[in-house]
Amino acid sequence: MKKIALVTVLLFFGSILSVSAQEAKSLLNEVSQKARSYDNIEIDFKYNLSNTKENVNQDTRGDVTIDGEKYVLHMLGTTTMFDGKKIYTIVPEDEEVTISTYDSSQDKQITPSKMLTFYENGYRYKMDITQNVKGRKIQYVKLIPIDSNAEIKDILLGIDVQTKHIYKLIQTDDNGTKYTITVNSFKTDQPLSKNLFVFDEGKYESEGYYINKLD
Repeated sequence: MKKIALVTVLLFFGSILSVSAQEAKSLLNEVSQKARSYDNIEIDFKYNLSNTKENVNQDTRGDVTIDGEKYVLHMLGTTTMFDGKKIYTIVPEDEEVTISTYDSSQDKQITPSKMLTFYENGYRYKMDITQNVKGRKIQYVKLIPIDSNAEIKDILLGIDVQTKHIYKLIQTDDNGTKYTITVNSFKTDQPLSKNLFVFDEGKYESEGYYINKLD
């Protein structure tokens, strides 16, 4: 009888986990579809990096404009631009620009252009807590890498249930470092300059920047 009871309990919790995973996947699919329906997206965000063991806690703000795979990211006094082929990292403090060719096979990080869709492959999902943030219902989904050797322990995605926009991303690494991105504003289909994703090498050379080409 005890064995039968144990099997029943395991089946019960197994079915709950299965439903939770299905609900999580369905919600994430809605988020992906919504993100892809826009011509472009502009996000203003708060970024926090913390590690209790190392006594590190840093806050900063940034903004990013995303158009398909292309993006322009401003953060920590640096501008990073991806035009679909090359990545340009512009550091005014050092008067230096680093140019590298993008290699998707080597890119395992959550880049701006992948922030809204990165979870589509390589993760298991389950529903997590729900929060009320200034009248907005935020549903969290927990993502756990399928790769047991991944440096990422887990990711929590906070999703606005009404808009299907990502409100918060909390990534925890195996070493205890936690990265938190909180979206302050989320604008879509904005009029963008046709030169926004065009790098003007001559402009920076004339301003005395060192152009470091890695390829």
